Amino acid sequence: MNYHIIAAWAPGAFEIVIILVVILLLFGGRKIPELMRGIGKGIKEFKDGVKDDEKDDDRPKT
Repeated sequence: MNYHIIAAWAPGAFEIVIILVVILLLFGGRKIPELMRGIGKGIKEFKDGVKDDEKDDDRPKT
């Protein structure tokens, strides 16, 4: 895979700042902590699900 092409399309620091400002304008300062909390819970549930799936794979098959 050509990583130079992927790196060329990656957002730079200025683009990330613009995205963060747009998110702040859309959701407001009060909604962002609630939004991040929800995203964190979703990531935790996903990781727990992956771990549970790996545990199921470790069981001997009968």
